[in-house]
Amino acid sequence: MPTLVAKPPQGDDWMHEAKFDGYRSQIIIEAAGVRIFTRRGLDWTAKYRDLAEAAKGLNVQNAIIDGEVVVLNEAGLSDFAALRKAITRR
Repeated sequence: MPTLVAKPPQGDDWMHEAKFDGYRSQIIIEAAGVRIFTRRGLDWTAKYRDLAEAAKGLNVQNAIIDGEVVVLNEAGLSDFAALRKAITRR
């Protein structure tokens, strides 16, 4: 889990990655179809229906894609409010 600190640690033993403001998720692609789960294991496929449809178009038989689901604003920054809006639309 990411931890907020004033300054990142230095040295060769550390690796850093940018933290985007979104939801950590896993896309599971298999013969039975596409499912998308939250970090806590909740099935959010219905909330991510556009993302699930896009994943169906990937040229793979099986895959697990693990990452942060985000919506970017015009400046290329993650926009959590836009993500919430996108996944709660009917």
